Parts: sequence; structure tokens; C-alpha cells
Amino acid sequence: MTPERFEKLRRTLLRRQPDLTVLADSVNKPHNVSAILRTADAVGILKVHAISASGAMRRHHMISGGAKRWVDVVLHPSIEAGIARLRADGWRLVAADGSARARDFRDEDYTAKVAIILGAELVGLSSAAIEQADVHVAIPMHGLGQSLNVSVAAAVILFEAERQRIAAGLYEQSRLPPDDFERTLFEWCYPDIAARCREHARPYPALTADGTLTENPLLAITR
Repeated sequence: MTPERFEKLRRTLLRRQPDLTVLADSVNKPHNVSAILRTADAVGILKVHAISASGAMRRHHMISGGAKRWVDVVLHPSIEAGIARLRADGWRLVAADGSARARDFRDEDYTAKVAIILGAELVGLSSAAIEQADVHVAIPMHGLGQSLNVSVAAAVILFEAERQRIAAGLYEQSRLPPDDFERTLFEWCYPDIAARCREHARPYPALTADGTLTENPLLAITR
């Protein structure tokens, strides 16, 4: 871990938005999963939620490229379970839905604690997602097509959320609790050591200002 790499990771984590997320409603195509994760990383999302009753989302996440290291994926067995989890944590649910009830996506406030629900390829959102969302938004279409690819729709909405959050100053300082920030930074910098520490129930060692380990916990584990 070079000081330059450490500083890049630290600066990236400082901009993470713990109160912005995506709930992917059974999005299964690998290229769409990968694209959504890359966009989530680009706008500073710390974790996304996904419905994967069959386990397909987990398999695709494992091959989704570098973004999987920086964006955690929380899997739920059903849309009902995913919505219940988000509700319990106080999220506002915004469904990307092209129906007549939907308003222009740019009219929604994305600076609060908001989860954007995106539907699967071809079939769109499930009825449970449509019924339980707090608000419905749509991307205006001026051509003959009725909808965008799910990963493209995710990018359009998420970059609008980023625009609003930049204007509100939400990227200017860390919005993570200090303990969460230090834990995540260590896991980003030293994922293998972090995994071994968790395996042996050992605390992560502190890092110096340039990202150097103050001690190597693996030495104690191997003794």
C-alpha cells in the first residue's frame, strides 16, 4: 500500500453517501448488474440492495469487475423482504416506473435518505415494489421507445441525485460515523488482512497517516 494509493482510497471514502442506495428488483443480466455497480461507485454509493431469489445476483456480483470491491451488495430473498429491511432503516422508496402516476425524475429530492427501486429487464418492477413505493418517477422519453435499459435508467437517475447532492454540499466532508469510516478504509486498503482478522475475531490494527500498518496482526495469528 503506497501513500498515494492510500490517499486516493481515503479521499474516495470521504465522499461516500451512506443515505443513497439502489434496490435492484430481480435484475439478473450480468452486464446490467456490472453497469449498475459501476455507476453506484461513480456517484459515491456505499452499498446497493438487490433481490436474488435464485442466487443469480450473487454469481454475477462475483464477476462484476473492480466495482465489487468498493460497493457492497446486500441480497434479499424477495422484494417484500428487501422493502421491509429498507423501511425498518428509514429509507424513502422511489420507484422508477413509467406509468401515468410517475412524475419527472428531476422533480424528486434525492438529498434525503432515499432508495431508488429499479425493475428487472423486460418485466420491469414487481407489483409489490409499485404498490409500496413512496413515490414514482419516470425519465421523459421523446422518441418512439417506451423505456431505457435498466442500467442506463439507473445512471440517469443517480447522476441527477449526485447533482443535487453536490449542490447541497453533501460530498464536502465524510458522512460516515468515524468507526465505520476507519473500518471500511482498512478493509479497502488491506482486504486479505481484514478477512483474516475477522476469521480469528481480532480487531483491525491502526493505520498511520500514510496508510502503513502499525502492526501486522497475521504474525500473532500464525504463532
